[in-house]
Amino acid sequence: MRESLLAAGFTADGLLELLGAPAYAALARSETVPALRATRGEGPLESLVRLFLLQQPVPHERARVALPVEDALEDGWLLRAPAGNVRASVDVRPYGGPEGQDWWIVADLGCAVGGASGIGQRAEDIVLGIGGASTTLAGITVRTPVARALDLGTGSGIQALHAAQHATRVTATDVNPRALECAALSLALSGAQAAELREGSLFDPVADEEPYDLIVSNPPFVISPGARLTYRDGGMSGDDLCRTLVERSAAHLAADGYCQLLANWEHRGDEDWRERVTSWVPAGCDAWIVQREVQDVTQYAELWLRDAGDHRTDPAEYAARYDAWLDEFERRGTKAVGFGWITLRKSGAESPSVVAEEWPHPVEQPLGEEIRSHFTRQDFLRSVDDAALLKYRFVLADEVVQEQVGLPGAEDPEHVVLRQNRGMRRATKVDTVGAGFAGVCDGSLPADRILDAIAQLVDEDPVVLRDRTPEAIRLLVEQGFLLPVEGSGESAGDAVADGA
Repeated sequence: MRESLLAAGFTADGLLELLGAPAYAALARSETVPALRATRGEGPLESLVRLFLLQQPVPHERARVALPVEDALEDGWLLRAPAGNVRASVDVRPYGGPEGQDWWIVADLGCAVGGASGIGQRAEDIVLGIGGASTTLAGITVRTPVARALDLGTGSGIQALHAAQHATRVTATDVNPRALECAALSLALSGAQAAELREGSLFDPVADEEPYDLIVSNPPFVISPGARLTYRDGGMSGDDLCRTLVERSAAHLAADGYCQLLANWEHRGDEDWRERVTSWVPAGCDAWIVQREVQDVTQYAELWLRDAGDHRTDPAEYAARYDAWLDEFERRGTKAVGFGWITLRKSGAESPSVVAEEWPHPVEQPLGEEIRSHFTRQDFLRSVDDAALLKYRFVLADEVVQEQVGLPGAEDPEHVVLRQNRGMRRATKVDTVGAGFAGVCDGSLPADRILDAIAQLVDEDPVVLRDRTPEAIRLLVEQGFLLPVEGSGESAGDAVADGA
């Protein structure tokens, strides 16, 4: 199968070339008409696109040119159809790996996430293919080489496929045995090492295993009134599934290991969502929690009703399901639902760094290296007091620009903004001293000598300036604007600097 797909050019690049950008983008939205128009030819690539992506029957003879049809029929990739045709039994979707690899993801037909018409079927054990959530998680995952990785709730196997590129051993679990079958096919078809497949919920299948260096999960995080669809509805009350996963993760993480997952969480009454989610973080773990979006309960219910295709059912049935969602939210006092990602690192620190923030702005994927750097910077910041901090040399991160905001013609700007053009693409206000300090950080001088020079320029007491500036420096380091030069402080210890 793999050789046939490659020979026909049934790859991510081949699809883009055949379909063109508009039809390719439409296909990602589950809109098939442009792709149908682009595949009216009779070549092998057109036949494969019609079979596996557009769910169209293809004449047996045309399919035989593209595939070993008899083997595919025997193994169940294809089924016989009327009038001498064959049709696909599964969705086989080309997917480009991070280093240009040609991969394929095997899932159920018509189960694209976020499509215009929903998932297309309501069988409890359906297996989704590639969607925005799965690619987001793949993009934020830390990709350092590890010995053991766990993909919890593997689905079609996309996270296990990525992990297989940098982990010696990969274990993949799911409550859905059909998902494990799809994951095994995705890995084999993509030429990746096989994963150890385990059936079961949460950490139960690996309860007695050695700890993992990396745990990734795109769990069934949808907060719903029931458990209709295995791939999205966890069957626990409210956001308990995500809470349980976070709380139990530390017991299965090796020292310095990462657990990274997508999650939804409730916004209840006047409760601060940050307090709610940070309370889940287990002892001895640093955490970075990012809320990317918030929806009120009506928006949230409508999103997942559309996802299941309920908007195409009888209006009375749709209204009843909608009512059930709102009844559940009212019972729990839920006003809105947050979407985001959670990264834990088992640092063993006595005073862990737990950061929870709202960041709905565009970011630059992949973010795995930025997330790893975030925790490295946290290690540095808690290893130095203010006096030691000022002995360090710093460099300005790549692609940071300065913006001055104020009225046209004004002698001085109202404020100065530092902005990142990479990674999280943050922007932060700084005062004149902060802007001047950042601007001359090229790694040649320690912070205290730079501040002494600035004090002389602005006619300020250098002792006072040294006392009030460390807080601002810490913020710029934490957010990745400034990077400490490794070993430059008088009390560097084992602190590590990125980009030095």
